[in-house]
Amino acid sequence: MEQRMSANLEKLLRVFADTRVQLATTALAASAITAGVMWGTRRTRRTKRARDLKRSTLESIDFEGDSAFLGIDNEPQNTIVTKHTQVELTPNEESLIREQLARHYAFLGADGMAKLRDSFVVVVGAGGVGSWAAMMLLRSGVQRIRIIDFDQVTLSSLNRHVAATRATVGISKVEALKMSFLDIAPHAQIDARVALFSADTASDLLSGSPDYVLDCIDNMDTKVDLLTFCHKNNIRVISAMGAGMKFDPSRVQIADISDTFEDPMSRVVRRRLKMLGILSGVEVVYSTEKPGKVQLVSLAESQTEEPGDFSVLPDFRVRIVPVLGTMPAMFGIAMGTRVLTELAGFPTEPMAIKSRHALYARVQRELGNREKDRTAEFGGSQLRMSTDDTGYMLDEIWRGKSAVSGVTDKLALTRWRRDLPMTTSNCVCMTKSEADKHDKISGSPEDYYSPEIVEFVEQRLNEEKHISKMR
Repeated sequence: MEQRMSANLEKLLRVFADTRVQLATTALAASAITAGVMWGTRRTRRTKRARDLKRSTLESIDFEGDSAFLGIDNEPQNTIVTKHTQVELTPNEESLIREQLARHYAFLGADGMAKLRDSFVVVVGAGGVGSWAAMMLLRSGVQRIRIIDFDQVTLSSLNRHVAATRATVGISKVEALKMSFLDIAPHAQIDARVALFSADTASDLLSGSPDYVLDCIDNMDTKVDLLTFCHKNNIRVISAMGAGMKFDPSRVQIADISDTFEDPMSRVVRRRLKMLGILSGVEVVYSTEKPGKVQLVSLAESQTEEPGDFSVLPDFRVRIVPVLGTMPAMFGIAMGTRVLTELAGFPTEPMAIKSRHALYARVQRELGNREKDRTAEFGGSQLRMSTDDTGYMLDEIWRGKSAVSGVTDKLALTRWRRDLPMTTSNCVCMTKSEADKHDKISGSPEDYYSPEIVEFVEQRLNEEKHISKMR
């Protein structure tokens, strides 16, 4: 063995003793070092340029009036609109507007429409949600609207922004909306503010005695600042939670922030507001749907080390949220509908899924009774599922149907596998009679149910394991 190693070492030494090999090795090493230095230098310069560009851009932008930056003409100047801004109409124009709003006059009545037309609304955030909310308020008769947003129309806006066209790509979202609004209602007073909302600008941007503020912001810190300002100053506000990564329209709800559940964004906002002493009084539009079937678009490899360098503005998200264009529109229209009925004195009482609390409590109570019969070997009799967990399993995982028969009446929850503890990942929905029979099974579910039912239940429970990571 030692002789063989010595022989190999001698061959290696002879090879490297060759002048040509030494030169080639030196050249390769030098090339590698040079390439590394060049790559590192370019990367450092690229990162520095991105940071310098962002810093200089932010320092140079006048969000209130830098029209050139936003690609719009300097004329006409924006109109400052308040609650007391006059709306002047000739008799002929009034006749046209009455005809234009005839269906709403029939629905809300003359007094309701007078209140609506006399109102002043501020919409903060003119993206997929805010643009639809503002548009429907205008079409419904609101004549004084202030729209606030710092962003521009892009090609990707065309799948969800109400006024986005290829012709408006590159101009500010608020200016695109204003042009569209004046085509529909030339008499309307539209205050298009190219501005970034913050706690420092709140008193100015929300000035003018608005009757309602619509929060359509997708930045968490800014959203909390707006809601806090409105709450402290007794300004009526409704807030949109996350519409991205959602696709089930039947899960969209309107509720007080204190009554929201099964929505990650609502939970974060609720906790942040609670820390500021705000427990309720903030109405929101949200979805109880779990965004488990789609994921955020991954960052490019070159963006992962310093992701902040690639955001539009500091503290704003970098990764792209997948959005089905219809969902922001539904959120916006739901907000608009709620606001216009409130302004017109035609109040509604949103019936959120929370009204099923009595059902969840009953199912949880019955589940507790079932668990009392379990032996300590199988997890004991102590039930560790809350009422919210019960509702989550019934509606989110089992869609309010028996896993065995598909029946929606007289439902119950029970263990799927008797030899495993009762958790959300081992919980199946059946009718009461099906659950009673299931609890008497001595073997495994595979011995009793068809392969199709077993596969279906296992698929749903695997789905629950994935979704539960985001609860």
